Amino acid sequence: MDENQTPVPQSFIALFVPRGRSRPVGSAAAIAARYELCEDLAQTLTEHARTTLFALSITEDLVLGRMHQGLLQEGSVVTPEEATWVITRLAELLAWPLPDLAHEGAQVPLR
Repeated sequence: MDENQTPVPQSFIALFVPRGRSRPVGSAAAIAARYELCEDLAQTLTEHARTTLFALSITEDLVLGRMHQGLLQEGSVVTPEEATWVITRLAELLAWPLPDLAHEGAQVPLR
């Protein structure tokens, strides 16, 4: 990685390593660009997540689940794997418990 770039964490690089391989698919620059997008997205969503938590009086897990569902919608700027990473990073930034996203694809109640 270029010294001027933010280091890309292993948890993100792992998204680009196909099962059974040890090296990521894609250039370092492309992976770094995707990381910057996903990190910025997680940072941007922190205030919205806090507001949603208090405005709707729902659990942190439900807030994160709803946001995850939003990121999984057609036309999203992130892949499903990146969406899961973004939500995990969001939970980390908020110091909320890590969400159970094993139900990926399951519908999260909207009310």
